[in-house]
Amino acid sequence: MGLTGNAVLILAIVLAVALFAVTIWLWPRLARRSVPAVFGRVGLLLGTQVAVFVSVGLMANNSFLFYGSWADLFGQKQELGVVTDHAAGTLAAKNIVRVGTQRPDVPGGSGPSAAGRIDKVVIAGRRSGIESSAYVYLPPEYFQPAYARRKFPAVVVLTGYPGTSENLIKGLGYPRTALERVRAGRAQPMILVMLRPTLAPPRDTECVDIKGGPRTETFFADDLPPAVSAGYRVGRHARNWGIIGNSTGGYCALKIGLHHPARFTASAGLSAYYEAAEDPTTGDLFHGDRRARERADLLWTLENRPQPDSSFLVTTSRHGESNYAETQEFVARVRRPAQVSSIVLASGGHNFNTWRREIPAALDWMSSRLSEN
Repeated sequence: MGLTGNAVLILAIVLAVALFAVTIWLWPRLARRSVPAVFGRVGLLLGTQVAVFVSVGLMANNSFLFYGSWADLFGQKQELGVVTDHAAGTLAAKNIVRVGTQRPDVPGGSGPSAAGRIDKVVIAGRRSGIESSAYVYLPPEYFQPAYARRKFPAVVVLTGYPGTSENLIKGLGYPRTALERVRAGRAQPMILVMLRPTLAPPRDTECVDIKGGPRTETFFADDLPPAVSAGYRVGRHARNWGIIGNSTGGYCALKIGLHHPARFTASAGLSAYYEAAEDPTTGDLFHGDRRARERADLLWTLENRPQPDSSFLVTTSRHGESNYAETQEFVARVRRPAQVSSIVLASGGHNFNTWRREIPAALDWMSSRLSEN
């Protein structure tokens, strides 16, 4: 049974309820002052509290996906961890390799033409020298004869730091939401390329090309779109590509969209911040390069550099998010030919529940900005 499965959660809840009932039932018998009775009371109280603690922890993990598996929880190596290779890439013959498939958690059929498909892939960055695992969601239309000659728009979807790619599927439900929006007639079918921005774990590179280090921005801007277009029916023009992310992924999405309009025509940052973080998780990103640091500041870029003919979406909440003021400043600084839209919730914290409230509208917005060919 998987850590995030309902079976484990239900078992933990049943165990907690059973131990509580047993405690109530046996408490009168254990009221004596004998050593066995004392140990019995301690054991029942401890067992009940542990069971309740485990149940609450599992519910929180299922909601926010802090840990995606038992191996993740216990710190063991995971088979599909992100790999950085700065020497000769191991995918010398191909830009993208499929290493597995899975069915999306969506209703309405089990075959790809009804439910779509999620491919587990490894993408090789020719220019960056980085290799990264990712998930590619293909909508049902991709497998239907009526769409056999169609090229689909694609959206790069990024987690926050230090999230996992699985968060985007299980915790945030991007494939399911994308399918629901298409069925509701609110969005067009789109391919989703889902991965985390942490390409040199455990370091948070903030999607920066670090001098002498990982060239994360180059991977996302120059390597990833051509690699995906080579492996799937996706257009190669900026109008075919969008990028979206939450938290750190939101900052990365806005920055890459702002600096690379020839690759991405639409960028969305959910609960994004607007300048690169610099802390123990990032290390020295800029090595004293003032221009590089300014370039990584999105508000500075909007004020001091020509603005692209691109679209941006930013989200925040009046109560619960710390980025409200900066988000309003970002909106105010966007000028033509750039366009900006926003989602402002009355309240909502920096968490999965807030992002799940924003993702449907964000996908509708993204769909309206992208072209299939």
